[in-house]
Amino acid sequence: MSADANAARMKRKAYEKELGKLQVELCYLQEWVKSNKLRVIVLFEGRDAAGKGGTIKAITEKVSPRVFRVAALPAPSDREKTQLFLQRYMQQFPAAGEIVIFDRSWYNRAGVEYVMGFCTPAEHKRFLSLCPQMEKYIIEGGIILIKLWLEVGMDEQERRFEARIDDPLRQWKLSPMDLESYQRWYDYSRARDLMLKATSTKHSPWYIIRSDDKRRARLNCIAHLLKLIPHKRMKKSEVKLPKRSNKGRYNDQTGLRRMTFVAERY
Repeated sequence: MSADANAARMKRKAYEKELGKLQVELCYLQEWVKSNKLRVIVLFEGRDAAGKGGTIKAITEKVSPRVFRVAALPAPSDREKTQLFLQRYMQQFPAAGEIVIFDRSWYNRAGVEYVMGFCTPAEHKRFLSLCPQMEKYIIEGGIILIKLWLEVGMDEQERRFEARIDDPLRQWKLSPMDLESYQRWYDYSRARDLMLKATSTKHSPWYIIRSDDKRRARLNCIAHLLKLIPHKRMKKSEVKLPKRSNKGRYNDQTGLRRMTFVAERY
């Protein structure tokens, strides 16, 4: 990557300042969703190393996991392979007052399953045909459905994969499937184009986020998410800590003296 490209990346201080503002707004959204018993699904798709995990972490970092719930499903079990394709995903759908974030979703069938041959061409074609109808049914059932695709460039993806190889904190992110997807860049590009053409509809469009600069991508994503879910700040009653009762007062540290404490190394 060129020096100019690196210089154009958003600085950490500016990023953290803007992220803080957006995370406050996410907390306001959280209260609105709870109060109005909304049901929201947010799908995150994109190439490997596009920054899905970091973006989801930025969204969920300051909110309640009881409202913002992340669904990152593993590969299907032998039993799940015999179910209707969408069945295991529907089990994760939100109840009233919940936002479910899918870190990859049923669109696996349009991406990795299709490219790697885990489904047949007929199954892939049927999925692309039926998916818009299924999503229309979900939306008509009262669920807000938001589909986000993070698009990383070829050079930036290579840089991120290279960075994972020698970093013990990120090596776990580099799987054999990632290496296979790296080789098949254009196969994934064609699969992406087929998916977007078939499933970006008026009632359920795809929103594309360029993610070569992870910080800008996270901010743009959160800002867009907040825009797509109209909300207002809830008026909350003033909270004051009550006075502690001295009833039954005793030295509550005495009972800990014979217990084993963790060594204070830091």
